[in-house]
Amino acid sequence: MPVRAVPPRLLPRLPTVLLLVLLAALPFASRAAEPVEGVDYASIPQPKRWNAADPDRIEVVEVFGYWCHHCANFEPMLERWKQSRPADVRVEYLPLPRAADEPLSIAYFASQAVDGLARTHAATFTGIHAERSLPANPTLDEITAFYAGLGVDADRFRTAAHAPAREKQVQRAREFAMNSGVTGTPTLIVDGRYRVTARTLEDNLRIAEALVARIRAERD
Repeated sequence: MPVRAVPPRLLPRLPTVLLLVLLAALPFASRAAEPVEGVDYASIPQPKRWNAADPDRIEVVEVFGYWCHHCANFEPMLERWKQSRPADVRVEYLPLPRAADEPLSIAYFASQAVDGLARTHAATFTGIHAERSLPANPTLDEITAFYAGLGVDADRFRTAAHAPAREKQVQRAREFAMNSGVTGTPTLIVDGRYRVTARTLEDNLRIAEALVARIRAERD
């Protein structure tokens, strides 16, 4: 059967028809970008923020593990996102302890106590996953030596690591993760109310951004 040519009188209408189709699809695309409960995030039954001392800012907590290679890949992405947030958003990192005395979780809080996270946080991921200069399950002595190489005072760090407050922080971090329903890392918790359940690292940030915007709108 021969192919029929398009009548000339219909040609001018084709762009209009295509435009109408595209415009009709826009609302669906917009709705698709909105986070869907049960797909993109879960509401936390008993909401609880990690940091209760700063209630005026919207809190985004990353529950992570230094031993997690996905967290290592996510770290620079999240850091860039953090730096571009407006003043009403606070991004925090929170280690997921695999045990009450896990050295890497203790090390995070000890480094925080001596104001060393700017030197140690990203470097710990690099040491474990890229350079292999730190074991995946290091001892506290190995971490202390590694951090000393980054310029952290070893004596101050060691004292902070063995302080009674560290054990309490690790326990509290574990309780926060359990209350939030965290089952893996990295996981973002938005204002203690929502647990992001993204399928990709990039989706983590898209969904978190939308949930932050929702909370901001509720406050206005």
